[in-house]
Amino acid sequence: MNISGVMLGTADSKKLAEFYTLIFGRPGWEQDDWFGYKVGNGTLMIGPHSLVKGKNPSPARIMLVIESDDVKTEFNRYKAAGADIVAEPYQPDEKQTEVWLATVADPDNNYIQLATPWNSSK
Repeated sequence: MNISGVMLGTADSKKLAEFYTLIFGRPGWEQDDWFGYKVGNGTLMIGPHSLVKGKNPSPARIMLVIESDDVKTEFNRYKAAGADIVAEPYQPDEKQTEVWLATVADPDNNYIQLATPWNSSK
């Protein structure tokens, strides 16, 4: 099995796409109010949904996780793009000094966790 992507439903797909374009570059696919980004091996799709209104009231329920070898630098890029800060870069386990996390929120209040790549052998 493979999770190939995530779809974000929104009331304002153009506004949300403006933010993600600052992060991931121009969408690889656009049609009307739909935008698609290739991110690593997966895709992020953004589009309107009739049941979505306003900002996400439960942003911690599902988080996009973006791997980066340099969480601090990525955190600063997201911050410069207008992300709201949820958690500054930190190390969740002082014994594993190579592990860093940070959390931000996009304009719809969807949480994005920045994380060093997971090494399952540790």
